[in-house]
Amino acid sequence: MDKAWMHSDRRSKAYEFGVEAFLNFAVENLLTATHIRCPCVKCVNLKLFGVGIIRDHLYFNGIDQSYKNWTFHGEPWEATTNASRNVEEDDGHSRYSFVSEEIDMDDNDFGDFGSDPYEFANVIGDGDQPVYPGCRKYTKLSALVKLYNLKAKHGMSDVCFTELLILQGDLLPEGNTIPTSMYEAKKTLCALGLSYEKMNACPNDCILYRKEYEDSTNCPTCGISRWKQGKDSILKEGVPAKVVWYFPPIPRFKRMFQSHETAKSLTWHAARKSIDGQMSHPADSPSWKLLDDKWPEFGNEPRNLRLALSSDGFNPHSSLSSRYSCWPVILVTYNLPPWLCMKRKFMMLTLLISGPKQPGNDIDVYLEPLIDDLKSLWVGIRGVYDAHNGEYFTLRAALMWTINDFPAYGNLSGCVVKGYKACPICGDDTPSHRLKNGHKICYIGHRKWLPINHPYRRQRAAFNGKPEYGIPPEPLTGEEVLHMVENGDRVCWKKKSIFFDLEYWKYLPVRHALDVMHIEKNVCDSIIGTLLEIPGKNKDGIAARLDLLNMGVKTDLQPQYGGRRTRLPPGPWNLSRAEKREVCNSFYGMKVPEGYSSNIKNLVSLQDSRLLGLKSHDCHTLMQQLLPVGIRSVLEKPARYAITRLCFFFNAICAKTVDVSKLDKLEEDVVVTLCLLEKYFPPSFFDIMVHLVVHLVREVRLCGPVYFRWMYPFERYMKVLKGYVQNRTRPEGCIAERYIAEEAVEFCTLHLSDVSKVGVPSSQKMGVSKPLSGCTVSVVDQDLLNQAHLYVLENTEEVLPYIEQHMIHIKTAYPKFRKRTKWLQDKHNSTFIQWLRFKVQSELEEDNNGVPENLRWLAAGPNMAVPLYRSYLIKGIKFNIKAQDDVRTTQNSGVYLLAQTMQVASAKDKNPILSNMGFYGVIQEIWDLDYQKFTIPVFRCDWIDSSGLVVDELGFTLVDLSKIGHRNDQFVLASQVKQIFFVDDPMHRGWSVVLSMPNREYNDVIGDEVLGDVIIECEPFTRGMPNVDTFDELVGELGGQNIRDGCEDIWIE
Repeated sequence: MDKAWMHSDRRSKAYEFGVEAFLNFAVENLLTATHIRCPCVKCVNLKLFGVGIIRDHLYFNGIDQSYKNWTFHGEPWEATTNASRNVEEDDGHSRYSFVSEEIDMDDNDFGDFGSDPYEFANVIGDGDQPVYPGCRKYTKLSALVKLYNLKAKHGMSDVCFTELLILQGDLLPEGNTIPTSMYEAKKTLCALGLSYEKMNACPNDCILYRKEYEDSTNCPTCGISRWKQGKDSILKEGVPAKVVWYFPPIPRFKRMFQSHETAKSLTWHAARKSIDGQMSHPADSPSWKLLDDKWPEFGNEPRNLRLALSSDGFNPHSSLSSRYSCWPVILVTYNLPPWLCMKRKFMMLTLLISGPKQPGNDIDVYLEPLIDDLKSLWVGIRGVYDAHNGEYFTLRAALMWTINDFPAYGNLSGCVVKGYKACPICGDDTPSHRLKNGHKICYIGHRKWLPINHPYRRQRAAFNGKPEYGIPPEPLTGEEVLHMVENGDRVCWKKKSIFFDLEYWKYLPVRHALDVMHIEKNVCDSIIGTLLEIPGKNKDGIAARLDLLNMGVKTDLQPQYGGRRTRLPPGPWNLSRAEKREVCNSFYGMKVPEGYSSNIKNLVSLQDSRLLGLKSHDCHTLMQQLLPVGIRSVLEKPARYAITRLCFFFNAICAKTVDVSKLDKLEEDVVVTLCLLEKYFPPSFFDIMVHLVVHLVREVRLCGPVYFRWMYPFERYMKVLKGYVQNRTRPEGCIAERYIAEEAVEFCTLHLSDVSKVGVPSSQKMGVSKPLSGCTVSVVDQDLLNQAHLYVLENTEEVLPYIEQHMIHIKTAYPKFRKRTKWLQDKHNSTFIQWLRFKVQSELEEDNNGVPENLRWLAAGPNMAVPLYRSYLIKGIKFNIKAQDDVRTTQNSGVYLLAQTMQVASAKDKNPILSNMGFYGVIQEIWDLDYQKFTIPVFRCDWIDSSGLVVDELGFTLVDLSKIGHRNDQFVLASQVKQIFFVDDPMHRGWSVVLSMPNREYNDVIGDEVLGDVIIECEPFTRGMPNVDTFDELVGELGGQNIRDGCEDIWIE
């Protein structure tokens, strides 16, 4: 369209025709809008009016001539780069005005910014208003964003924040624009935030008062009033009895694409290079690919979103005795890379169901508005702006699965999660047995999953007294489940889940994911509780023994009644009193690196020989690494190996990268492990959580790595939501207001480069190396200094060519030794430092600019006065010297180095070979070598001699810390080592078990907010699962003798 009329005289015909053409164009392209934006020089598209008023404005005020691309009135957006803009302001000022300069929105986007567009326009003006007259560094908006950012990050109360604002206003010059109260600050930020909807609900969870029930005053199902009843039994009309907060996800997804950085990250899954046979992201999984294959038009657009939903209840009050339960519903987006998609910033709160009681099976009532939006997202949302590609597109989204603990799994899926048919995957074929005396259902019979010719299938007395000829049940498909619930099957299913209203839901292979976090915790509690006989968690007892008698197995373990006491013979799972003390002493003495877990010592009660107060993360660390070490010297070998194999399984299943080729073997191993547990533990041990272990490999095979589907990040996020509550009488209202205010802050921080994001932990610490303690400057021994300096030189890339030249020089000078590798290396070590100094000096004399500056200072050597530190941060990992660890409750002095070294067959071997070899050491000193222009931190370590190193049959690496070797090569670059820690071996006194710190890929940072991610992947033990093929030869079928020898009887009053 010709726009020359915009520069014409307003009295001319050209201008008149142009105005009419513009208005007709705007109306044609905005058919659904009753008002459009006014482009006159005063309104500048910030105010909305009818066509008549806009016509008058254009004649009276004139049109904004800089409005050349009519994006607010139907023209497509034309991509321009920041480089083409002529910005007169300095860099600091251009950052302030990000709202008006860098956000282009259509009419729908404008409506996303709160309910009042005029408030939004005022906030845009705040982006140009200095915080005080003459200030060029901060505007009113940027200062407020930074202050509120601190409030959100550190959980500052509203009262504290108000006082801080008042103080800030007093400190700044007269005429400053700092808000004077939390209310004023919140009003400003909420104009930038997205809105939420408050929906009234029936207190009995029957309906939401929306759609056809919007004007109802009584529930059509139960008849109860919509309004709250006061203490005087009088209804308070207009005050709802129950409220649900709904945060519509569609405008929030649209805002994600309005950020250039986030929009680019949302297509990360398509741009990455996947490795065949490995899964490191849900995008590698068959579930993801099923959507691509079944709906190609959906899969061909990489910007289409793949979502997961999680919901669980939490107590928003500080009092643990309160039974109040508040239920958030959270969405996460799997399109993002692994280091972002499970972080707080990208967890989208969509629903907040108020208490005091949990919704239970009626949660579908509250999910209705979310399901409606998910249906719309599946069909497609047109006109979503992608800031990365500079274009509009149609956004679609699919929900892949839900993530919940097991009770909530039942509420969302509609399946029964207790009783005979408690397994939602096995369904009618759940292997269950009622224990008559224990009055509960146990889930034994895992021999069905063994190969058909496995010897365990034929054994009777060691299991349930019968051979096993059955086959494993086929997992129920979504179509089968839908058919069952629609035909009134109420044995396994309580309802038809509302998620089946989604067109694609019945085709998904995994619709509700099993939560490994809670399964691992419950299994750990059962093992620890049974071994240490912890009341409430012990699976053994009189009832358990009578159930063995009723089943006709292990009858020699039946209770023997006396006068006032009952004797229980010790079973394979029972520990003697001495063994319990040994296990507890082992845990009590464990010192782990900082950030690895809570202080294990605080969980141990030596007086009662128990472990108490275990949280989910404590159980995770126990099952991943510590429990197999703690029980090394107790129990008979078969029972001990069964527990160890189960721990090794959880270690393998939690890997960040899944090797698909190993999953079949892993599944076979865990089935054998569960059968071993059936042989050596009572049937009462096998609750539904133990049974669900058999299905975990299937879900990894279909969905990818576990850490995308466990509850750790959601549990941490609920802790954040709980921290939002400042008014205990209105917890949900506090959460809703704080959430949208934080959304506004996050939106602003996208455009302020010097403000850290609230919801994504800073990754800067991962690259930082700095001292963490004061130093002691010491003049060190010259031989030790040369040793450290030589190691630095030999591990510096710029020096490598000189090393080759020096070796040639030695071979030329000593031709008769040229084939004696060890002699040449020793000669090189003793002469290279001086040779390099003279060599570089001669090159400098020839060409002063030909030698890199770093090499000049390296060749000159370090200062003899060396700063010695007790603690040092290397790439975000804390290292201590041994003396520092001795007085602390943590251990940060263990290191491991994989290096290429010369290996000899004997002392007389003159021709060693080069190969990679692992070295284990303890940091004795931390030196910061000073090369004038830069410093290089090195560790002086006591390295374990090869005679003090052994790997046992389970794959544990054992070291004798008293056997020190490599005295002439004590130093290592701090950047080269991997942190490890040592735990005293309870089986071999004087030896220690080597354990590795978890893998911290994906920018995981230690902190309260991300603690669960630190222990994501512990290094597996080298030899895999312990071999149990010979156990039948050792102990037979346990048909005749099940009583443990050398263990005291158990007496019960």
